Amino acid sequence: MKSISDNSNAFEMLAEPVKRLIEERGFIKPTDPQAKAIKPILEGKNVLLIAATGTGKTEAAFLPILSKLLEERGVRGVKVLYITPLRALNRDLMDRLQWWCSKLDLSIGVRHGDTSVRERRTQAEMPPDIMVTTPETLQIMLVGRKLRENLLTVRHVIVDEVHELAESKRGAQLALALERLKWLKKGDFQIIGLSATVGTPEAVARFLVGSSGSCETIYVPITKLMEVEIAYPEPSPEDIKLASKLYTYPDVAARLRCIKEIVEASRSCLIFTNTRPMTEVLGSRFKLWDVSMPINVHHGSLALESRLRAERGLKSGSLKALIATSSLELGIDIGSIDMVIQYNSPRQATRLVQRVGRSGHRIGAVSKGTVIVQNPDDAIEALVVARRAMSEELEPVKIPEKPLDALMHEIVGFLLTKKRWSVEEVYAIVKGAYNYRNLEFDEFMDLLRFMAHMRSPFLGLSFKEIEFFRVGPPERIYTYYFENLSMIPDVKQYLVVDQESNEPVGVLDEPFVAEYGKPGVKFIMAGDVWKVIQVFEDRVYVERAEDPLGAVG
Repeated sequence: MKSISDNSNAFEMLAEPVKRLIEERGFIKPTDPQAKAIKPILEGKNVLLIAATGTGKTEAAFLPILSKLLEERGVRGVKVLYITPLRALNRDLMDRLQWWCSKLDLSIGVRHGDTSVRERRTQAEMPPDIMVTTPETLQIMLVGRKLRENLLTVRHVIVDEVHELAESKRGAQLALALERLKWLKKGDFQIIGLSATVGTPEAVARFLVGSSGSCETIYVPITKLMEVEIAYPEPSPEDIKLASKLYTYPDVAARLRCIKEIVEASRSCLIFTNTRPMTEVLGSRFKLWDVSMPINVHHGSLALESRLRAERGLKSGSLKALIATSSLELGIDIGSIDMVIQYNSPRQATRLVQRVGRSGHRIGAVSKGTVIVQNPDDAIEALVVARRAMSEELEPVKIPEKPLDALMHEIVGFLLTKKRWSVEEVYAIVKGAYNYRNLEFDEFMDLLRFMAHMRSPFLGLSFKEIEFFRVGPPERIYTYYFENLSMIPDVKQYLVVDQESNEPVGVLDEPFVAEYGKPGVKFIMAGDVWKVIQVFEDRVYVERAEDPLGAVG
C-alpha cells in the first residue's frame, strides 16, 4: 500500500482541454490524493483511493477519466458508471460534474428512484457518456433490454464511498452486479473506488475489483493532520438555572453550554450523535434555549426539503452548526467545516476518524474534533477510541460472507436476461464476486433446489443436472425482482404532515407509530416539538407544541 510522499503536479499528465478547465477553476496544484491517483488511473489501473472527505477524491478519479473519455469519443452508449450509495450524493455529484462535462461537450445523466419517466426514456434512447446511479438502479438497468445494450460500452466504473457499501448486503449485491456486467460485456473495465479511512484496505480493494485481478491501493493518512480533545463539562451554578429553563438536568445543561461555546468560536461546525433521538433532543433543547440560535438538525428521517434546507444553510453561512447522525458522514457537499463535535463516545476509532475528517479541508489545515462525554465510563471509552484513532488502530471492515438472499435475487436477474443457463457458468460468474469467493458448488446447488421448490413467491426457476431455466410467465418473476431490489430492511413508514401548512416534516417507522401514534402525544422531529392530531392511513397529522415536557425523543 502506497502512502503520500510526493505532491508533484500530476495535472500536467491530463489532456490539454482538461488542463485548461483546471486553470479556469483556479486549481493551482493537486491535492495529495490527486497527485497520487491521477497517473495510475490514466494508465488504466484499478485503484482504491482512501482519503478524507473534502480532499479532492472525486476530482482525483474524475479528471483522468475525463481525459480518457476525450480519446473515446464517437462510441454510442454509457462509457462511465459512477455509483454512489445515496441519492443525495448523486444530486451533489451532478452539480459538481455537470460543469466539467458541459465544457468538454460530454453528456452526463443521473438515474435513480427520483428520475422522471421522461428522463428515463431519453436516457434509454440517447444514453449519456457518464451515468450517475445507485446499486439498486444498476440492478434495473441490467434487466432492461435497451439499458442493458447501453451498458455494453462501459469502460470505467467509479464506486464512491465504497467503504459504506462493503460492509452491507448492498455491497454484495453490487459485487454480483459488476460481475454480471463483465459477463454481459464479455470483457473487463477499469474500476476505481473512493473510500474514507478504513481498517482493512486490502479486503476493501479485493471486494471492489472482484474477478478483475489487481488493484493499486493509495492511502492518504488523515491522522497526521488531526487533533482530538475529550471534554467532560462540570455543571456550574449557571447550568443549574439553565437546566430549569430547558427541562433537563444540570450536567446535560453543562454539555449543551460546552457545545454552544465551541460553535460560537467556530465558523461552521458539525455535531454528530450516535442516534436519531439524541439528535432531536439536542436540537429541541437548543431551540428552547434560544430559537434564533443558528443550529439545525439533519438525519435520514427528515423530509427531503428539510435536509436540503439545512445543508444549504450551513453552506451559505446562515447556519453555524448542524446536529446529525451518520447522514453527514458521507461526502454530501455542505461547504467548509472548521470543527466537529462528537456527542458521547463514538464507540469506534474508524467512525471518529471519518467524522473528524469532515473538518479542515483547506490545504495544510488540521482536522479538529472534540468528544463531549457524559460520565466517567464514557470518558474512558472515548479516550481509548481517540488513542486508537490517532495511532490508526482501526476496526476491520466486516464484509458479509455469502449472503444468500442477495444471491437469490441475482439468480432471478440472470433468468430475466436469458431464459436458459449453464449451472457451472453462473456459478463461475458468482464466484468472481468477493463476497462469494468461498461459496461451495454444493451450496449453490442447494440454493437452486430451494428456489425451484418455492411457490410463494414463485421464482419461475427449474433445473436439471447441468442447467437451470425460466418456466412460466416472466411477469411473475419480474414482480419478485423489482419488489426486492433493495437489500435495506423494509420497514413501513408513515409520513408526518404539518396540519397547518400541509407540508411534510419527516417520516416515522411503524413501531414508533404503533406505540406513540395517539392524539395528544408529543414527540420531537426536526428539532421542534409536535403533537399528534390524528393518524390517517399512512400519514400522521401533527401541529406544533410549545411545551416539550413529556415529549418522546
